[in-house]
Amino acid sequence: MNLHQFRFVQEASRRNLNLTEAARVLHTSQPGVSKAIIDLEQELGIDIFTRHGKRLKSITEPGRHVLESIAVILREVNNLKRIGEEYTAQDTGTFSIASTHTQARYVLPQPVARLRQAWPKVSIRLHQGNPQQVAQMVLDEQAEIGVATESLADYPDLVTLPCYEWQHMLALPEGHPLARQKRITLEDIAAWPLITYHPSFTGRALIDQAFAQRELQPRIVLEAIDSDVITTYVQLGLGIGIVAEMATQGSAPENMRGLLTRPLGHLLGSNVARVAFKRGAYLRQFVYHFAELLSDRLDRDLVAKAMQGHVADYEL
Repeated sequence: MNLHQFRFVQEASRRNLNLTEAARVLHTSQPGVSKAIIDLEQELGIDIFTRHGKRLKSITEPGRHVLESIAVILREVNNLKRIGEEYTAQDTGTFSIASTHTQARYVLPQPVARLRQAWPKVSIRLHQGNPQQVAQMVLDEQAEIGVATESLADYPDLVTLPCYEWQHMLALPEGHPLARQKRITLEDIAAWPLITYHPSFTGRALIDQAFAQRELQPRIVLEAIDSDVITTYVQLGLGIGIVAEMATQGSAPENMRGLLTRPLGHLLGSNVARVAFKRGAYLRQFVYHFAELLSDRLDRDLVAKAMQGHVADYEL
């Protein structure tokens, strides 16, 4: 048995048992993937997959155990590579970060810039996706760290730590009737066309929950994954907007020109952005440094203890 066989089996599982797709990702041929899997099954004396003709149909019971062991083996192989990279070229390497658009656009620029100053020979790859995709990129080791608000804590194979707390803001055109009110309620917001996030992004679940608890149905006229898109349409007069606090900060950002904001934490509750690492992964020095740059509540010792299983979580 060899690592190529392990990778082929793992990728076949990840690609919903589609060997053609697994072969494409692995830059090899479909017959080659199929033969490698069959050779491993024969060597182990078990079927990892059930088949219908030449197609893989499902993962067998022993196959699930094989996949668990393969995941551990390949994780430790990657750890060995990182250890080698760390000690042969301690100040170089490639650092991959997975995050949602909001985190990449409004939160990560300063920490990334400061990391580049401290580690100028380190190349940074920034991957963006929805929270589920961020989690999967960390699990698949396409990224060493993930940053998002939703979903990260739902994966047992991820070590997650709260990073910082934030609230939603109401974005209003200057001169809007709500801008003159000292106290804005959910009922007030529900009376106007509303522009906000897609249901899987940037704390949208808290927004929906707050309205549902008051038995209100907001008139959502546009959903987006990008805060700049939301505020652009508010500027055009399509409605009022609910956006992440991070998108409204700074000195007169272009996306906020002509708009006023009101905090909504007392109506919608607070959100917690989290960082995630793959459980059992070896973290290089610049990964620890980046975690510290993300939040003054994170430090190397805390992250290291969490990775060793000594700290399951901590409160902001």
